Amino acid sequence: MNDQERDFIVVEDEQGHEKQYIVEALFDIEDETFALLQESEDHTNTIIMQVEDEQDGQYLVNIDDHKKKNMILDAYEIAVHANPAD
Repeated sequence: MNDQERDFIVVEDEQGHEKQYIVEALFDIEDETFALLQESEDHTNTIIMQVEDEQDGQYLVNIDDHKKKNMILDAYEIAVHANPAD
């Protein structure tokens, strides 16, 4: 799949710098939604963020807990290997 077929979002960091990311995947684990994002300029930089629903829309929230982040990535990897894309 090429980048033209993917969704892009802009994420602002704590210092106010904006970076464009490609949405690689959205997935749910234990009633929580997560986004796997790849930086559009540096395809080696991938991050995972939690998606939170509010009345005025959805927001991406950084995951500070490294154990939780690793658990989420492990679960995602297991799911991908169990159900590979065509």
